Amino acid sequence: MAVFVANESGTAVDETGLVTLARYVLDQMGVAPMAELSILLVDVTSMEQLHVRWMNEPGPTDVLAFPMDELEGTRMVAHPGDDDDPEPALLGDVVLCPEIAAAQAVTAGHSTEDELHLLCTHGVLHLLGYDHGEPEEEQAMFREQARLLAAWRASR
Repeated sequence: MAVFVANESGTAVDETGLVTLARYVLDQMGVAPMAELSILLVDVTSMEQLHVRWMNEPGPTDVLAFPMDELEGTRMVAHPGDDDDPEPALLGDVVLCPEIAAAQAVTAGHSTEDELHLLCTHGVLHLLGYDHGEPEEEQAMFREQARLLAAWRASR
């Protein structure tokens, strides 16, 4: 899986760790190896502009996900028993704001790195079709997010 990172935030971030985590999540979720994902790290001003433009909501946010290709029909998600190789596909972009992650980390009582890992996992799950608009969806998404993060941390 190709995972690309562009850090335009002006904040030092463990980019290698984010790539490793994203690959782990994609692998655990059964995404085919030909999938591509981009992670963009931005400053608060840029995140606010994206949030207003694409979500029509004021102020900055911590993570945004922009899916590119539809999962259905692309054979991007591998299924047991499939004989054909999956087709390459661009999964999408996860946009993170390290400054907001740092503030949230203080409130949550963990490191900024842990918060960025949580947000990255959250964004990847959004790209894979998870949402939290309804209570049942939120429970499923956050349960999967917690499972993936715990397994990833245990594997390190």
